[in-house]
Amino acid sequence: MRIAISNRSGVAIYEQIKEQVKAAIFSGELKEDDILPSVRQLARDLKVSVITTTRAYSDLDAEGFVVTVQGRGCFVLPRNKELAKENALHKIEEGLSAAIAAAKAEGIGKEEVTERLDLLWRVEDDESH
Repeated sequence: MRIAISNRSGVAIYEQIKEQVKAAIFSGELKEDDILPSVRQLARDLKVSVITTTRAYSDLDAEGFVVTVQGRGCFVLPRNKELAKENALHKIEEGLSAAIAAAKAEGIGKEEVTERLDLLWRVEDDESH
């Protein structure tokens, strides 16, 4: 797993770490029982404070993505299906919000956007069969 952070993104570094670890879990890159790099190792690799990596891991633990075992490390927990669905819905909402903004900017109405969505849905259904 590769984590890339940006000091210019406007998002706190611990949040960037947390979101990238979650993305790796949702994509299957990180699987149940995989061990994450130690807090100190990740801090060294990213050239950030140990406090920053500790906060990211602590949040991941609190949100049910990982479990920290004293003296052993931080391990990926089994994927929570409800959490995965919620993450997918969040991504869909972001995409739809961008599509709505683009449509409104060009004066395209809800009906036409809905027609396109229905058409794309049918095409995807046809291609998957």
